[in-house]
Amino acid sequence: MTTQPIITIEDRFDELDDQLAANDLPGITETLATLDANDLVLVIERLGHKQRAVVTRLLPKDRAIDVFEALDPSLQSDLLHDMQDTEVARLFEELDPDDRLWLLDEVPAALATRLLRGLSEEERALTAALLGYPQGSVGRRMTPEYVSTRATLTVAESLERVRARLDDAETVYTIPVLDDSRRVIGVVSLRELLGADPAAPVSTLASPAQTATAQEEAEVVARRCADLTLLAMPIVDREGRLVGMFTIDDAVRILEHEESEDAARQGGSEPLRRPYLSTPVLKIVRSRVVWLLVLAVGATLTVQVLSVFESTIDKVTVLALFVPLLIGTGGNTGNQAATTVTRALALGDVRPRDILKVLSRELRTGALLGLLLGGLGFTIASFTYSVQIGLVIGLTLLAVCTVAAAVGGCMPLLARAVKVDPAVFSNPFISTFVDATGLVIYFVIARTILGL
Repeated sequence: MTTQPIITIEDRFDELDDQLAANDLPGITETLATLDANDLVLVIERLGHKQRAVVTRLLPKDRAIDVFEALDPSLQSDLLHDMQDTEVARLFEELDPDDRLWLLDEVPAALATRLLRGLSEEERALTAALLGYPQGSVGRRMTPEYVSTRATLTVAESLERVRARLDDAETVYTIPVLDDSRRVIGVVSLRELLGADPAAPVSTLASPAQTATAQEEAEVVARRCADLTLLAMPIVDREGRLVGMFTIDDAVRILEHEESEDAARQGGSEPLRRPYLSTPVLKIVRSRVVWLLVLAVGATLTVQVLSVFESTIDKVTVLALFVPLLIGTGGNTGNQAATTVTRALALGDVRPRDILKVLSRELRTGALLGLLLGGLGFTIASFTYSVQIGLVIGLTLLAVCTVAAAVGGCMPLLARAVKVDPAVFSNPFISTFVDATGLVIYFVIARTILGL
């Protein structure tokens, strides 16, 4: 019996690439029909902007809308530029109001105005309400399309409200329970409603609600939503009245964006804000060149330190051999501390006012690491060169690790205190600072012990 070869998603990608190169529209349509929505998103993220427009136009209407909703806002913006006004209006109208805000934040102001003008009156009103909240607030990321119930209603009446909104509500699994003034007094899950006595008052099922105000920072609320493992969180105004729901999918999306941004900045570049393969080369260059220039200027500190201690190196040339080891160890120690504290800040484990506690812990951590590495460095350098050289290396590693850990641990806290992204002051700047400081420590210890 012959077995059919297994066709992988990569095979489909390769097949589609060939069909696009040959402009084989019937073949492209046939291949697209074999892919689900998630695979189609991966396909579009790998294509050039003209090819993305071709693929989107060849999709059936409903599938095109599903795929468009799942794309990054930056790619959505690119697609809009390559499509006709009628197609653009249809796709934009079908987006949920909170997803429209993601897209509007990406497109030029003139296009945003045109997109809003093309909405129906009802959808324009829902979108405009979200636009009224500050940039970066959870109010711009919540959905105004939700299901709520009243404390005075029964389970059966509450289920009727759910059924009436099934087609247009973004989430129905977490249902806020409101009083007569629309203040949130609790939440009830759809599962609880389905399993309860239809005649029971819904207030008897309500559990305490975890809410957030619409003006709160979206990342903070997203972190809270994820930590509490909530499917959705009621968003209220300053008087506690319900204005929207913040869903877990938006929370995950926000946290992914923030993690990508922090990872990029810790590596010394700006975030791409779009899939790598769909990012133009010039945009990648722009995301990296500014940081490289800044770090190159910062590296001149290291050169200046070396020039100051040039006479010391001339007298004991072996000292130059250990420079890469010492500055590398210091940079790595500082980066480890910065990454740990930046992560703790994001999770809410520490706050800027905890700086003295963090400093104390990192001083002790750095000193212990320095003792371990310094002991190893002393042993190797003593056997290889002399006890005096070993002592210089050992003490320098102890001092550098202690200073680097302290600086690396405190810099993210200082950045947060002055309202700057902690990732900006993370690895690249800490490495540059520790390199220069470590060299000063190294040559001062060498001069003292070697009597230079």
